Amino acid sequence: MNEGIVSQLTELRKRLIFIFIGFIFVFAILFNFKNNMFGQIAKPLLRYLPIGTKLIATDITAPFFVPLKITAIAALFISLPNTIFQIWQYIAPGLYKHERNLLFFIIMFAIILFTAGILFCYFLVLPLLFNFINHIKAPDIEMFTDINKYLDLVLTLFAVFGISFQMPIAIFCLIYLNFVSVTTIKKIRPYIFVGCFILAAIVTPPDIFSQSILALSLYILYEFGIIATQILHRRHHSA
Repeated sequence: MNEGIVSQLTELRKRLIFIFIGFIFVFAILFNFKNNMFGQIAKPLLRYLPIGTKLIATDITAPFFVPLKITAIAALFISLPNTIFQIWQYIAPGLYKHERNLLFFIIMFAIILFTAGILFCYFLVLPLLFNFINHIKAPDIEMFTDINKYLDLVLTLFAVFGISFQMPIAIFCLIYLNFVSVTTIKKIRPYIFVGCFILAAIVTPPDIFSQSILALSLYILYEFGIIATQILHRRHHSA
């Protein structure tokens, strides 16, 4: 028994080392492009600032630590395939074939949905949000934004939309594990609709614009989760 535990811990240690090496490797490559990455993230806001206006740093260390933070987060995300592979190599031997297939499907779909959530936020939500703010502000107010606060806002919205886009997977798991039935999921639609707006009001910045987009997105994903689960169930039973 002790030999089995030692073997498991040794394997876990090896996988963690590979994960760390993968992260450091990607981080080292991306570090040379840290300012370019910040420029890309700042684009949705910069187009709505007055001509010649730039983002400012109210903290003397912010010009260094903000791009560093972006690099670390980007490296964490880009090295995710290696991270998942190492975790998979550790846990897969202990799973049955159907469990491996199901887990693989969930992981891949979760990554796709999380990426879709971030892209949705970057290309649609952020431009619409900043355009909305730019139009409702008083004419005598100029927008000067601290880079640290801007990054925190963007990363928060990225995380919120990325996690929120996991709704179909949550619906699928609840139904697949028999915690709820498809009939029950459909019956509570009105409560879910209201709950989406309540949740959006809690997790997003205090503006009705981003709250409404998130709430509607959550509900659409909820419906998509129901449809996708029904299709998968029909295929499973017909197989």
